[in-house]
Amino acid sequence: MKFSVKVTLKNDVLDPQGKVIKQTLQNMGINTLKSVRQGKFFEIEIDENNEVKAKNKIEDMCKKLLVNLIIEDFEIYKI
Repeated sequence: MKFSVKVTLKNDVLDPQGKVIKQTLQNMGINTLKSVRQGKFFEIEIDENNEVKAKNKIEDMCKKLLVNLIIEDFEIYKI
């Protein structure tokens, strides 16, 4: 079973890397940008037949290692 995990900074956390990306794109002539926020993406394949159990295991992985819960949020999608 395959899942994707989208990790983003929480809304109230400053994103200096996103600001640098935005400024660079604007310097390249893309002037319609309002904002850019960067994040992480994981594609995880797990050997589990039960979707609920599989999603719970992925969530556990996120909470233990993949996500900094103090500054990041995450969403899990079955693919």
